[in-house]
Amino acid sequence: MATMMAPVEQREVLRCDHCSLVQFRTVNSLCRRCHKSLEVEEPEPTPAPLSIVSPASVSSEGLQVASAVRDLRHVRNLSQRQLAARMNVPRTYISKIENGKAMPTLSSLDRLAKALQVDISTLLRDPSTRHRDETAVLMNDPFLAEIAAYVSQLDSLQRSIFLNHVRELAAGRRRTA
Repeated sequence: MATMMAPVEQREVLRCDHCSLVQFRTVNSLCRRCHKSLEVEEPEPTPAPLSIVSPASVSSEGLQVASAVRDLRHVRNLSQRQLAARMNVPRTYISKIENGKAMPTLSSLDRLAKALQVDISTLLRDPSTRHRDETAVLMNDPFLAEIAAYVSQLDSLQRSIFLNHVRELAAGRRRTA
């Protein structure tokens, strides 16, 4: 008497990125051990950017979106994960942009600029122009302009102490004597 075998559908075998368990894909796409998602976060596809400037000439002094995004993210005190959440993209996409492995599309640049609360042109400026513009904006504040005159006369230890006091004030902490 022969037994018939039921047809076995092909099942996808995956390795969990968190606990490294090799397993079949579950119905809910969660790991059987750590219960984290087995879905791989893929960044949105980025078509090749249309550019008149060759990539070789951009490397040192041209458009540097990667450094602009990283600098602005640090100035805004945002993590890659927080910026990605504001843009509604995976964190890995932000990482790829900052490391120059992905060039954002125009729509992504627009969302990136909105998430960083800047104009798109800020992301496309070269670093020296961007820093000069930021310095000019800061120096328009009379209080900061007055402080800058004194800070330039401080040695490194005095400057460090001064910056620590400013950080404490900015954080809302008060010193008790």
